[in-house]
Order: sequence, then C-alpha cells, then structure tokens
Amino acid sequence: MNDSPIAGQDSEAVIASLNRILELELAGVVRYLHYSFMVFGHSRIPISAWLRAQADESRDHAVQVGEHITSIGGHPSLKIGSLLETHKHSINDILSEAYSHEHQGLEEYRKLLALVRDRNIMLEEFARTQIASEESHLAEILKMMRTPGSI
Repeated sequence: MNDSPIAGQDSEAVIASLNRILELELAGVVRYLHYSFMVFGHSRIPISAWLRAQADESRDHAVQVGEHITSIGGHPSLKIGSLLETHKHSINDILSEAYSHEHQGLEEYRKLLALVRDRNIMLEEFARTQIASEESHLAEILKMMRTPGSI
C-alpha cells in the first residue's frame, strides 16, 4: 500500500528536491558554525551570536525537511552540501559567502514549490514559508554588508 501524498515519478522528484535542500541546510549548519569561530574584533560577540543562530535555524530546517522526506516515503540523504573553504574571513567575505549560500537555498525552495504547487498543500506551505525566510535572510545580509551612512 502506498499512502504517499505524492505519487510515482512526482514523489521521486519531490524527494530528490527535498534531499538537495536537506544537504544545503546541513551544510549551512557547518558553514555558519565555522564562520562564527572565525570572527574577530570589536563586533565578535554579536556577529558570532548571529552566525550561531543561523546555524541553529539551518539545523531546524534540516529536521523539518527530513521529516517531510520520510512522510512521503523517502529516505533522507546523509550527504552534506558543498563546503568550499575560501580562507577569507573578513566580515564582508563571510557575509558574501553566506549570501551565496542563502541564495542557493532560495532557488532550491523555489524549485520545490514548483513541484508541489496545487498538489500538496503541506509541502506548498512549507516551501512558501521557507522562501519567505530565505528572502528575509538575504535582505538582512545585504543590510549588514552596507556601509553605515550609505543611505
């Protein structure tokens, strides 16, 4: 008996999309923790705290994604997304890499939304919520990268 809310090839495509997202979210945990260790200077405490909060959020998202994968009969990936070490650790370099990572996540959540739109309300709402979250992160990162007084 197949009780999956998404059938056949559609299920395989959705599970593949969710696994790509899971791998990105897991990479986010590692990436943001690493960044938090590499912040030095006067702003270390608030910036490290923000980065660690991002790691926690990535972990929470990974848990949600894994639960969605198993709810539709899939097997969560044990892989972790790309973790390129640039050895650039200025705040702007860290924020630039974080922006790229968040943008990649946004694109994957948009792909998921396209797969489930009007077919699975639970996953559609999840994708929309995550898209809003990623867009918010991108806006915050851009604000952090601005020079004070630039407006």
